[in-house]
Amino acid sequence: MVKKKARGEPMAKVAFLGLGVMGYPMAGHLAAKGHEVTVYNRTTSKAEAWAKQHGGAFAATPSEAAKGAEIVFSCVGNDDDLRSVCLGKEGAFATMAKGTIFVDHTTVSAKVTRELFEAAAEQGVAFVDAPISGGQAGAENGVLSVMCGGEQEAFDRAAPVIDAYAKICRLQGPSGAGQLTKMCNQIAIAGLVQGLAEALHFADKAGLDGEKVIEVISQGAAGSWQMSNRYKTMLADHYTHGFAVDWMRKDLGICLDAADETGASLPVTALVDQFYKDVQKLGGGRWDTSSLLKRLQSLG
Repeated sequence: MVKKKARGEPMAKVAFLGLGVMGYPMAGHLAAKGHEVTVYNRTTSKAEAWAKQHGGAFAATPSEAAKGAEIVFSCVGNDDDLRSVCLGKEGAFATMAKGTIFVDHTTVSAKVTRELFEAAAEQGVAFVDAPISGGQAGAENGVLSVMCGGEQEAFDRAAPVIDAYAKICRLQGPSGAGQLTKMCNQIAIAGLVQGLAEALHFADKAGLDGEKVIEVISQGAAGSWQMSNRYKTMLADHYTHGFAVDWMRKDLGICLDAADETGASLPVTALVDQFYKDVQKLGGGRWDTSSLLKRLQSLG
């Protein structure tokens, strides 16, 4: 069980696997809240730097990091990365005790989530899929949206710890429901960013001042987070920040595969996915997803 804070003791003993642009600050928030944190990263020097900065510990393998932890968090790259930190003799499951919880913040397929849910259950470990939204800024500021799938009891125990970096954290349903909700998030974003890119492109071609256009339309029905947070950098032709196109294409691929399985029709998502492919051809795989405007500009 997660311990209640008493006499200055850590609230919980946890491990965090994966210290990318999201995981690094998320693990930092856990340490700042008083949790006893051990981190693991594929590049050990990054884990060592985190431990030096935040006063926690680092481990050479996921299994070493997970040993003795009440909750193990992960935020890695894709399905294969997640399997590698969970399974095998050096995976976290190898040393996790019965009654502990594995919380995965990676955006992966619902298929691998359910696979690992079953693998964890075989040894008495709970598995909660908990993909996140809010970007690097959300992780750094501790205001992420966390959408979860799994069993209610495990969620109830993990949620107070997740609150260290969450603005909202909700259980969406059984295993895989968190990942399916994240797919809804990415589907909605794809259409919004393309719409914003087209609006700015049209404003430019029509001889309008983009700043003035956004000042007005952002206060009406067209307003969105993407508009408020991305239009300035888009107008400045600045895309070396935020969520990368390569990662968005990975996520949209997951969405489109799931759509085939469920029978959902996602014509706009499929189209925007191809637009992001065009951005990759322009050399923009690591550009922010708002670089859809760059694609339109390249067409003349």
